[in-house]
Amino acid sequence: MSAAQGFVPEYPIRTERLLLRPIVTSDAEAMLAYKSDPEAVRYVPYGPLTRDEVADRIATRWSTTRFDKEGDAVCLAVEEAATGRLVGDVVLFWRSENDREGEVGYILDPAAAGRGYATEAVGALLDLGFHGLGLHRVIARIDERNTASVGVVERLGFRREARFVEGSWFKGEWTTLLILALLDREWRSPIIEE
Repeated sequence: MSAAQGFVPEYPIRTERLLLRPIVTSDAEAMLAYKSDPEAVRYVPYGPLTRDEVADRIATRWSTTRFDKEGDAVCLAVEEAATGRLVGDVVLFWRSENDREGEVGYILDPAAAGRGYATEAVGALLDLGFHGLGLHRVIARIDERNTASVGVVERLGFRREARFVEGSWFKGEWTTLLILALLDREWRSPIIEE
């Protein structure tokens, strides 16, 4: 079985409390609130963004809503279903067609932290990757100091597979990178048992 080329998820993706949907131009102001915050973007691969940078990324790299080929990524807004408030965004990368591997990434507005939204949203990405795209394995690459993010994926069943001590030059310093992973059969097990 190979990953599904031309896979277009059905939007919005609904969870108990959240809607995951394509990012749109009108999300720029809400995204700017956390994407311009140095602490909120400390562990993501970009620095604080300006209004124009957020708008440009929404118009280009954050606008993809389908998987056509290896290397594609779908970025989705995370919205509280009850209020319509944007609380963050998530991304699923299709890293390898041959190995059926993906990668998750996520950032939440610090004002929405501590409510389990990241775990709920990443769980929805795992369903999308395993059940929709047909992935075999999903990884998360996390700076070891980002313990909250490590906790998110460990709650979802990810295991630590590698620790690269000072293996990454990131934002002007050597950082220790953790690689955590989850297989499709490990993700399905809890769903089947319920």
